[in-house]
Amino acid sequence: MTTVTTRTVEYPADGLTMVGHLALPAGVDRRPAVLLGPEGPGLDDVQRGRADALAELGYVALAFDIHGGRWFTDPEEMLARCMPLLADPDRMRDIGHAALDVLRAEPRTDADRIAAIGYGTGGAIALELGRAGVDLRAIATVNGLITGRPGEAARIRCPVWAAVGSEDPIMPPAQRDAFAAEMQAGGVDWRLVVYGGALHAFHHPMTRTDQTLLPGVGHHPRHAQRAWRDVVGLLAECLPLGN
Repeated sequence: MTTVTTRTVEYPADGLTMVGHLALPAGVDRRPAVLLGPEGPGLDDVQRGRADALAELGYVALAFDIHGGRWFTDPEEMLARCMPLLADPDRMRDIGHAALDVLRAEPRTDADRIAAIGYGTGGAIALELGRAGVDLRAIATVNGLITGRPGEAARIRCPVWAAVGSEDPIMPPAQRDAFAAEMQAGGVDWRLVVYGGALHAFHHPMTRTDQTLLPGVGHHPRHAQRAWRDVVGLLAECLPLGN
């Protein structure tokens, strides 16, 4: 295991002061980087840990914030914040661009080699950066199969890997089909993995006792591990550390 350095970074976005988590690998050289977006409840220790794990692999990683330092335990409060955000591509892009600027400004970041990974709302933000034409090496979205404005998928300049649970009522088959049709029509190099028997947020261990879950949300440990391996495999393919 390499030595990882972490620090909290504050930056403005969406009228809020965002509180991100930056993880740096050992060394002083410039490294490929990963922008990591959280689920609807917000940035928590699970996503911070994922950023640390990416830094251990050798990437600069920024787990970005979407709620100005808040983490929602009440799903109704979370939906009241997230649903208008998910309906506004420009707001999502602004949040993504603000975090991307922080990541690019880090001296250890190779600004020409950045990927975006997101879960739920964070995955939708990663996709919107692609639809905005941002130069990314890869995009991964887990449980964030949000379709965009007509024709904008053609601006995506990198492979897109998407994942969803087969029993996810929040991302049902019709939404999967619409997402696939959008990617195909845009000429995107895309993949969609459906994890059998998994619910929404299957990748996220429920570590907090104060959190109320929406119906259809649940952890699937085996598929969570598989999805993480798939994400790491995407990075190895599109953002190799040796080049």
